[in-house]
Amino acid sequence: MDTARRSTWPTQGISFGGDYNPEQWPEDVWRRDVELMHEAGVDFVTVGVFSWARLQPTATTWDFEWLDRVMDLMHEGDIRVDLATATASPPPWLATAYPQMRPVDERGYRYAIGSRQTWSPSSAVYREHSLVLVEKMAHRYGEHPALAMWHVSNELGCHNALCYSDDSAHAFREWLSAKYIDLETLNTAWGTDFWSQRYSDWDEIVPPSVSTTFGNPTHQLDWRRFCSDALLEQYRAEKAVLNRITPDVPVTTNFMVGMGQGPALAGNMDYASWAPEQDIVSTDHYLVGPETGDGAAHHKLSFSADLTRGVVGRRPWLLMEHSTSAVNWQHINRAKVPGEMMRNSLAHMARGADGIAYFQFRASKAGAEKFHSALVPHAGEDSARWREVVELGAALRRMAPVAGSTVDARVAVLFDWASQWACEQEGHPSMAMQPKEIARRAHHGFTSAGVTCDVVPSSTDLSDYDVIVVPALYLCSDETAARIADAAEAGAQVLVTAFSGIADEDDHVRLGGYPGAFRELLGVRVEEFFPLAEGETLSLDDETVGEIWSEYLTASEDVDVLARHTRGHLRGVPALTKRTVGTGAAWYAATVPDAAGWATLADKLCAGAGIETRRDLGSDVEIVRRSAGEQSWLFVLNHGSDKVSVPATGTDLVSGAHVDGELIVAAGGSAVIAENS
Repeated sequence: MDTARRSTWPTQGISFGGDYNPEQWPEDVWRRDVELMHEAGVDFVTVGVFSWARLQPTATTWDFEWLDRVMDLMHEGDIRVDLATATASPPPWLATAYPQMRPVDERGYRYAIGSRQTWSPSSAVYREHSLVLVEKMAHRYGEHPALAMWHVSNELGCHNALCYSDDSAHAFREWLSAKYIDLETLNTAWGTDFWSQRYSDWDEIVPPSVSTTFGNPTHQLDWRRFCSDALLEQYRAEKAVLNRITPDVPVTTNFMVGMGQGPALAGNMDYASWAPEQDIVSTDHYLVGPETGDGAAHHKLSFSADLTRGVVGRRPWLLMEHSTSAVNWQHINRAKVPGEMMRNSLAHMARGADGIAYFQFRASKAGAEKFHSALVPHAGEDSARWREVVELGAALRRMAPVAGSTVDARVAVLFDWASQWACEQEGHPSMAMQPKEIARRAHHGFTSAGVTCDVVPSSTDLSDYDVIVVPALYLCSDETAARIADAAEAGAQVLVTAFSGIADEDDHVRLGGYPGAFRELLGVRVEEFFPLAEGETLSLDDETVGEIWSEYLTASEDVDVLARHTRGHLRGVPALTKRTVGTGAAWYAATVPDAAGWATLADKLCAGAGIETRRDLGSDVEIVRRSAGEQSWLFVLNHGSDKVSVPATGTDLVSGAHVDGELIVAAGGSAVIAENS
């Protein structure tokens, strides 16, 4: 491990732990908890996340003595502390005294107290009181020997990202004024001549709450950008206090990279802009859903982990929260079967995590999350779940040398938060055409063949990649389009999918035919979209089955048509094309292939780039390699119901066994092979 990493990471080796909430328990439980932490190999805990009401019981009283005892106990037990600033959930007295700080929904309802995150990101009152707390925390614990890093707030924006209060409206206008300088520029960017929306005074602009029908698309897009920035400003404000008082203590806040769902598929924060602000990037990810098959939840897990690695620029990152078993917020909360917890943890580690942590250490006996699983379940340590936790902790200790190593990927899948936000709006050709979902499908096409992908922001330097997938990059700047074209010229196999390059950063359609920004690169022109009905499919003459989308496409003479439609009014029309560009190639897919079609397409792209695939193992086997210099570690995770065989030589850090040439991984099993050792 290098010196820089040692000075910033919570622990040596692979950090292992989770949220610890001692305020929920009598003090006689605390020492037993430390004993259990030692038994499991837990070496760091996050403390104080939801403790503001205990630390400041009233506006004029403070109580830090209990937290002093917790910090001292952790130090005595050699447990490192990720200390939260405790600003995630303001106490009832504060929200009662200043009701204007509570968030307002899109219909003007001001949220009541009784849950968490009942504060507006733009509230000056909340900001003032939160920073007083942060200052006190930093002065009191900045020199404490147990302190490993600071944890700002918690899951910023999980419940309060979109606030429509007067404070938010005022802050939004200030944000817009700084971006556009004058109203004429804003009116042009927003296209306000449509529907007579032209603004003549800044005070006329309000957040895009409920109105008569569709809102202005660029207004809504800028609103999402503002809301992400407003929460980032709260993080920056807290970090500034911490850096002033404790400049040598690293600071993080836990992202929610994989947790966007429903109408906000990508979540409400643009983590590509947040990541550079973090000393250590950490994220939460909860795995729910079926275990096997092309729709398995573990595919979404790997996508989210690869996206986290993408926003952090391939550096190691920290899994701050996931679950040992069931969560508590689904309609039906499925418990994890034996071996699944190990696989889920190692899947994150395989894809770059140097720390594995959970919510929470001890399962609560009261409160809204009392049925959420934990390291110590309600059944206590005499339970199969606890024995699995101990087994995982022992395995992670053996994997200490993996810390600091990197994941090498030759395939990049692009993802852009602004494009996702734009496609979540009404008024598009098909609400089923969602960039994150298309990116997930593309990613699965490669990973199901044992090919590792980086999922990266569209601003990423692409020069190191041999295959680049551009999945429904709806908004695309000229600069991004040029970098993608340059990558193809330099030898990359570039695949652009339908609904990419359609609009510029202001969500103005690029005229002259789709796919706008990529027409010249691809040598194709689309005149009209023909989205498919729910459940409708199409067939191509290369046996691909298409879903969601089709379009009327023409190709120039220097383009190879690889597949055409076989029926309907598009019969004979190109649907998959390839154009030689420099020493590389630019491919275009005018539909969304099903899982088998994506597998075939991924294989073709890998063949063109000279990347080896391993399709025979099936989609329920993950193969990922991390490396550091001459040393490498092969992760093989079998989510399927049959054993698999993989060529490998080295020591299995899960079982401790030596492997000589052939690795057999049982159904539901995991292996991490230390190669070259």
